[in-house]
Amino acid sequence: MEFSFLRGFGMSAALIVAIGAQNAFVLRTGLRREHVLAVVLVCALSDALLITLGVLGIGTLVQNSPVLLAVARYGGAAFLTVYGALAARRAWGSSGMALRDAPPTSLRAALATCLALTYLNPHCWLDTVVLLGAVASQLPAAQRGAFGAGAAAASFAWFFALGYGARLLRGVFERPVAWRWLDGAIAFVMWGIAASLLLT
Repeated sequence: MEFSFLRGFGMSAALIVAIGAQNAFVLRTGLRREHVLAVVLVCALSDALLITLGVLGIGTLVQNSPVLLAVARYGGAAFLTVYGALAARRAWGSSGMALRDAPPTSLRAALATCLALTYLNPHCWLDTVVLLGAVASQLPAAQRGAFGAGAAAASFAWFFALGYGARLLRGVFERPVAWRWLDGAIAFVMWGIAASLLLT
């Protein structure tokens, strides 16, 4: 059981640490110190839910349904393209925005964005439901729960570390040019993911 937990933790950590839509949003939220607890909890709990679905075998259903795969691919690509365009607009706007100048984001808007970046992002489903679910399906039934718990624990550890650790970079992001670089990087990452979805 302990090995299965550690295996789930390690595999989930390897998948989740890669730069993606969720991570970029959590980093931005942490830098601005806005609704950090709510955002990291929603991300971590959502991952735990998706991991649970994967461990229960939902990933196989998704993989075997051309319609579901097409909806995830094209809908996700469209969403990520728009999100990338918004980041690019911030990056190349007429004036960069320092932390102290940024207008506040409401809790509702932050949570809505967080949920969209999770449930409308095919990469979240691919990593949690499909990939982790596929690995879990190869394990004896008695070990799948421990594997899923380890994977969910990695998600909690990562999002809390990212959300609350972002403050260590706050000094750098007091300068508007740093925000431009961050938003520019976010835009390219989102467009890259969208392109990969359309080309696969």
